[in-house]
Amino acid sequence: MEQKVNELSPIEHEIEIKIDYQEILPDIEKALKEEHKKISLPGFRKGKVPMQMFKKLYGEAVEYQASEKIANKIFWEAVDSADSKPVNTPQMTDLDYKPNEYLSFKVRYEVKPKLTLKDYKELEIEKPLFEVKEEDIEKDLDNLLKAHASYEEAEIVEEKSKIVVDLQRLDDSGQPVEGNRSENMTIDLSDERVNKEIADNSIGKKTGDRFNFNFIDEHKHGEEVHRQEMNYEVEIKKIEKIIYPEITEELVEKISGKRAKTIDEFKTMIRANYEKYLREQSENIFTNSLLNRIVENNNFDPPRGFVDSLLERFVEAEKENAKRQKQQVDEKAAREYLKPRAEWTAKWQIIMETLAQTEKIQVEESELENLAKAESEKTGISVDKLLNYYKSTNRNEALLEDKVVKFLVENNKAVEYHPDKKKKESKGKKK
Repeated sequence: MEQKVNELSPIEHEIEIKIDYQEILPDIEKALKEEHKKISLPGFRKGKVPMQMFKKLYGEAVEYQASEKIANKIFWEAVDSADSKPVNTPQMTDLDYKPNEYLSFKVRYEVKPKLTLKDYKELEIEKPLFEVKEEDIEKDLDNLLKAHASYEEAEIVEEKSKIVVDLQRLDDSGQPVEGNRSENMTIDLSDERVNKEIADNSIGKKTGDRFNFNFIDEHKHGEEVHRQEMNYEVEIKKIEKIIYPEITEELVEKISGKRAKTIDEFKTMIRANYEKYLREQSENIFTNSLLNRIVENNNFDPPRGFVDSLLERFVEAEKENAKRQKQQVDEKAAREYLKPRAEWTAKWQIIMETLAQTEKIQVEESELENLAKAESEKTGISVDKLLNYYKSTNRNEALLEDKVVKFLVENNKAVEYHPDKKKKESKGKKK
């Protein structure tokens, strides 16, 4: 077999293969036998036509038909042993079959480019240090206590009151708009999502009082954004004030899941949860910024077929997620906003694999075995089943990426800063 790979570009190869007829004869004979089983002729039942008669009538057509399948099989055998694997669906550009002589063909396919990486170590990347705010702890505690609170009727609206109102939309002249009235709506003024004008304008009001508020309704017609001012009159029908529960050991155990007995212990627990969450956020922001910088420093045009395959996977995942939530997906819009993510992922995947080769980072079989043993102890699933699952789902690729990211984090510098302080300094400079 003669084989030659032509590099048409850094991301496109063409393989030329010429193989002697005798080398493909077993495949040709197999194709003839399989087709022979399907053929019937007058006087001969299916599969009983004499082979010589069958070859004379159909042999050449069957061989030509089989030659493409044989070429496809040979192509994949050839690229499986090559350094550069196809990342898209290969296209056969030429097929020449001469019965009793040879089979030759050409196939074009995209490959991941070979990169020489630069500027991926000793970088300085900003890392925000978030601080837990007392108001966040108090807000969490307040929300948990509210779930166990009761309400009683009141005369005057206060900051955390619950009010029942009638809403009437008004036109530009202040007159009621027919058909735009909502009655007996309950509004919890402690909810941050409530329109600020409703919260501000209702404070101090009594049952039967009225007040107005407005907001800007923003919506799209096609590609155009329309903004419309909406005016409403509110009539208060009922006012309730919140009565928080008495804070007892029993209540604290209940809202903390028996992890705290006093309110101070519970606040300490809330703070610890916030600190853990904010540390993770900080690490994620630093890591994502680092990976973005490395992709920027080693930018290139990824193979279009590779990008398209990733985009297809992302769109399918989006559709599956929407299906679970019983929602509809605008597939065209989904492709549009997922396209940049697919392009970035294609670049990062190729950079990550190149970096692993350059720095000799790899996943050992023992690492997969150790992972399987640990998960087996937790789940009760056998180690062998877990190992087979890891191999079928390419778990080693995910582990390799984790190791590469860990290497990058360890070999680059985090420049820590406090976002609030930086924001204040930025405002000071503008003044």
